[in-house]
Amino acid sequence: MNALPPVDVLLLHGLWMRGFAMAMLHRRLRDEGFRVHQFEYMSVAAPPEQAIERLRRRIRGLGPGPVHVVGHSLGGILALLACRDDDLPDGRIVCLGSPLNGSGAARGLTHSWGGDMLLGRSRELLEHGLDRWDGHREVGMIAGRQPVGLGSLIGELGDQHDGTVGVEETRLPGLAAHCVLETSHTGMLVSADVARQVAVFLREGRFDVA
Repeated sequence: MNALPPVDVLLLHGLWMRGFAMAMLHRRLRDEGFRVHQFEYMSVAAPPEQAIERLRRRIRGLGPGPVHVVGHSLGGILALLACRDDDLPDGRIVCLGSPLNGSGAARGLTHSWGGDMLLGRSRELLEHGLDRWDGHREVGMIAGRQPVGLGSLIGELGDQHDGTVGVEETRLPGLAAHCVLETSHTGMLVSADVARQVAVFLREGRFDVA
C-alpha cells in the first residue's frame, strides 16, 4: 500500500524579516513529515495587496491537494486576507503572534519619529487589523506571553504580551483555536513547543495544550 504524499505547508515571515527567519520552524515541520515551502515578500516597500495576490497564486500552484499556511506576525494577517475566498485549495492556517485585532506597538510607532517609514505600506493593516474571520479555513492562533522586546515601550500591549504583540491583540472572532505559550515574539520562530503545536493544529484543527 502506497504511503500518502506529504502535505504542503507554506511559511510567511513577518515585518522587517526575510524567509531565512523561518528556517528553524521550516526544519521542524519538515521533520514532522510536511513538505515545507517559504514565501518571501517585501513587508515595507510594497503594498500588501501585491503580496496577497502573489500568495494566492503560490497556493494555487501547490494545489490541488491541501496547502496549509503558517504566518508569523504580519504574515498571519496576509495569510487570512489571501484565503478569504473559497477558490483556493483546502488547508488550515496557523498565525504566530499576529496582531489580528490591530497592533498597539504599530500605532505607537506611527506617532514617533520615522514611524511611517519603518512600517511602510503595511502601516494601516498593522494599526487596524481585521474585523473577524469568516473564511472557510480553520484558523489557529499561537500567542506568546514572554515579555521580551521593546513593543511595550512604544505602545500599549495589555497585561500579557510577547514583547511586541499583546495577547488580546491576537484574538479575533471566528478563530477555531487559540493558545498562549511561554515564548517571546521572535522566540516563536525557534521554539520547539510552538513548532509542535503548529503541527498538531495542521493535522487535527486543534492545539494540544491544557
